[in-house]
Parts: sequence; structure tokens; C-alpha cells
Amino acid sequence: MAKPTAKSTKTTAILKNGRWPAFGAGLVALLVGMPIISLIVMAAGGDLQSLIALSSTVLPKAAWTTLLLLIGLAIIAGSIGAISAWLTCFFEFPGRKIFTWALMLPLAVPTYISAYTFTEFFTFTGPVQSLVRQIGGFGSAREYWFPEIRSLGGAVLVLSLVLYPYVYLSVRALFVVQGRRGIEAGVMLGANQLRILTSILLPLARPALALGIILVMMEAINDIGAMEYLGVQTLTFSIFSIWVNQGDAAGSAQLALVLLFLMLTLIGFERWIRRKQRFNDTRQSSQLLFERIKLSGWKAFGATILCLVPVGLGFGVPFIILGNYASRYLTSGFSQRMIEALTTSIILAAIAALITVVLAVFLSYAVRIRGTKFTGFMVRFASVGYALPGTIIALGIFLPIANFDNFVDAYMRQWFGISTGLLITGSGATLIYAYVVRFMAVAEGSIDAGFKKISPNLDDAAKCFGYSRWQTLRIILLPLLKPAIITAALLVFIDSLKELSATLMLRPFGIETTAIYIHDLASRGRIEQAGIASLLLVLVGIIPVIILSRSMASDKD
Repeated sequence: MAKPTAKSTKTTAILKNGRWPAFGAGLVALLVGMPIISLIVMAAGGDLQSLIALSSTVLPKAAWTTLLLLIGLAIIAGSIGAISAWLTCFFEFPGRKIFTWALMLPLAVPTYISAYTFTEFFTFTGPVQSLVRQIGGFGSAREYWFPEIRSLGGAVLVLSLVLYPYVYLSVRALFVVQGRRGIEAGVMLGANQLRILTSILLPLARPALALGIILVMMEAINDIGAMEYLGVQTLTFSIFSIWVNQGDAAGSAQLALVLLFLMLTLIGFERWIRRKQRFNDTRQSSQLLFERIKLSGWKAFGATILCLVPVGLGFGVPFIILGNYASRYLTSGFSQRMIEALTTSIILAAIAALITVVLAVFLSYAVRIRGTKFTGFMVRFASVGYALPGTIIALGIFLPIANFDNFVDAYMRQWFGISTGLLITGSGATLIYAYVVRFMAVAEGSIDAGFKKISPNLDDAAKCFGYSRWQTLRIILLPLLKPAIITAALLVFIDSLKELSATLMLRPFGIETTAIYIHDLASRGRIEQAGIASLLLVLVGIIPVIILSRSMASDKD
């Protein structure tokens, strides 16, 4: 019998002493966090002259453009989201109950699809400029001025109309819990509604407002498809361009670290904003005492219009234009290529959802049974992928896995005379890995919330009956977690279907997803032919909106 090594003895001791949750969480976190480690190694191995060249050419313009984009989004998306939440939460006007959930519909539209449709909507032959020419009696574009949608301002408008629901959701959730007390106090002091909004409600909502705006910024930074189509060179698009067009992986990694620093700064700022904020849930008492203010006349009309415009532009315009495309190409739209791309997307997204949910259950359960600081830190580190743009994740994944593939191929050639080829990078495995890293936070957050609704007394009771931790999880906890698991799986599945940034950089030759199919046609000026595929993505994206709507049912609208 072989004598056990010191390494195997140490591993056995870890498992017997009950430290396996922390040990396992550390392994998962290391696996999920590998792209960041790889990125740092790649950047350090790059040429200093390349960094200097990037700092004097690409970086200043891209950084300035990114900064202006984020500032514009903070102002416009923040304003739309906060005002919508204020109106639907505290006032009664025609359509309010519908707007409560309809204001979330733009989340169903991927940003790149929104960019395609808005370009069509505002182009010279589109309905807006056609109406302008008809009203003004103009014969050509030279006779009047119209803002260019393919610009930085156009990007701010397009992304704001799609991403403002993040602000709406976070601010409205806080208003439901705390805002009604604030408005009651303001009324008792004799302040008008505008004064209450600016002096009481917005300061009260500052943490939620900051959270929503930062989520908007993260999604905007992650975008490649919309920025490429609208001609806006952000840091993310520059990373993609340097890697794909110039073949400079080290330079891309160095630029990606700058973007990573920006993302971590945003996250740190959001947590700093909330560091001393403490709120008590007074929702039940507030609902008993508070009655929404009923608006009439021009005020009711104005409130309806203010809620209708973002829904109509953010969701209505893309939906109508895509529906028009789909009807015009109904017979040719269902091509074999589109069906294969859709099938590939469904398979990859389903596998990614399964793996992500399994790992998320393990991580959340590890925290539940061994809630040490180390375990909590490992779980948070494993969930950092959602804060990273897909380009950074792709860049951090590709080279180490490609090197591993080459190593295995060389080894098999040398010892067995067999060429294995690109086992991982030549298949969809890299895409699945990227999806798991990117959306781990989505699954872990949902499942962790599910665990927190289950009393720890059940674990203690199961232990008294002789159940092991695995039996407790399998027989008792997992059936109770079924709603949270289904929600997490759906969210990861749908996000993976729509993901473009990492997919665009990691897809192997011969593998095409629906997002790539749409992007390819749009980049060749044939977005109309992708109308059916785009419409399918939008319709599928409505599923998480329904989930979010159901989660807000406690507001008793």
C-alpha cells in the first residue's frame, strides 16, 4: 500500500475537520477569478513602450469619451429613473398601475439591439426626420439641422432609455420602504411636493440612487455592440480593437487594467456612499397610513406623459421597428443559419446556467454552514465577475486556456503521436466559462437571498435526526430553494443568450450564437434581416422583467 503523502494527509484533515466549505469556496473563487490574475500577468509581461504609446494615443481619447458617457448616463438615466419612481410610488394618475411594471420593460432590450433600432428610427428615412421634413416643407437634409444619432450624445440617449430601469428599481424599492414616512413629514411641515422631493426624498434615496446609477455605468462600460455601431470609442471598445485588429494582447491587458481600476473605483464609491446608511423597514405601517396623492387635470396628464415617454422610447420603439423588420422578412428570416445560431445559444446558455447555479448553491451553502470572514471574502471574490466587462473576462480567459490547449496538444504529439487540437478554445467551453464568471453574482445573489429566508433551525433539527450536511442540503434545503434556483437559472440563461462582448472575442471558428448572428448582419448594414432573431431576444428578455414584477408585488399596487 502506498504511503500517504503530506499533501494528501493535509487535504484529508481539511475535510475531516469541517473546513471543506472554506476550502471549496477558495477553489471556486480561484477558478472564477482566474481572468483577473491572468490579466495582471499579461499586462506585467507587456512592453513598456506599448503602454507609453497607448497612454499618449488611445488612452486619453477613450478615457475622456468613457467619462463623458458615464456622466451623461448618470444625469439622464438617473433623472428618468428617480422621477418615474417618485411618480408611481406617491401619486395616483391614469395608467399608474400599468407603469409600475411597464417602466421595467426596456430591460428586455439588449443595448446593441436598441442602438440598431434607434439608428433606424432617427435616420434620414426614419419616421422622425420624415415628419420633420413634412412639417417644415424641407426637400433634403441640407435644408434643416437634425442631431446625429451616431455620436456620443446619441449613445447617451440610447443607453439611458434602455438602462434607466436599474435606477427606477433601486430608488422605488427604497421609496416603498422609507419614502412614505418622509413625504408624510414633509406634508405636516407644509412643504409642497417638489420641495419634499428635492429636500427629503432625494437625500433619503441617495444610496439607492447611487447603486442604480453605478449599475447603469457598469452595463454601459460592458457594451461593445452599441458603441461600435454608434461610432463611439470607449475604453471597452478600444480594448477589443487593440486585441482583434492589432493583435496586441499585452497592450489590451494593460488598457483593461485601467478599465478594471475604474470599475473597482465605481464599486468602492457606491459602498462609501452607503457606509453610514441605516434604514428601518416601516413599510407595513406606512401602507396603513399613507394614501397616494390623486392628480387631476394637467398634472395627471403630465405624470402620465413623463412615465409614457421612457417606456415608449425605451421599449416601444425597438419593439415596433423589430416587428416591422420581422414582418418584412418573415419567409426568409427563419434561415438555417439563424436556427443553428439560436440552437447553439440555447445549448450554451443552458449549460452555463446549470454550472453557475450548482456553484452558486455550493458557495451560498458554504457561507451558511461556515460563515467565516475568509469564506465570505472568497464568495464575494467569486462574484466580482458581474462588475467586469465581458472584454476583460474574455481577455483574461483566452490566453491561459489557449496555452493549456497548446501544452496538451504538444504533450500528446510527443508521447503518443496524437494531435488533440484545441480541446477547449476550439469548442464552446470558453464561452461557457466566460458566462459562468460573468453571471455568477446574479445566481449567487438570488440563491443567497433564498437561503436567508430559510431558518437555520432547520439545519439544527436535521442534525439532531442524524442527517449529514449533504443530506440536509439535498433532502430539506434544496426543495425549499426551488423558487430561488429557478429564478437564478432563468436569469443566467437569459443573460447568457444576450451576451455579446465576451462572445464576440471568444467564439471559436464555426460557432455562432444569436447575438453574434445579429451583430454580424448589423455590421454589414443588414439589420433588417436579423429582425426575427432580434425580436426573439427581446421577447425572451421579458422573462426577467416578469420575475422582477412579481418580486415587487409586495407593494400592493
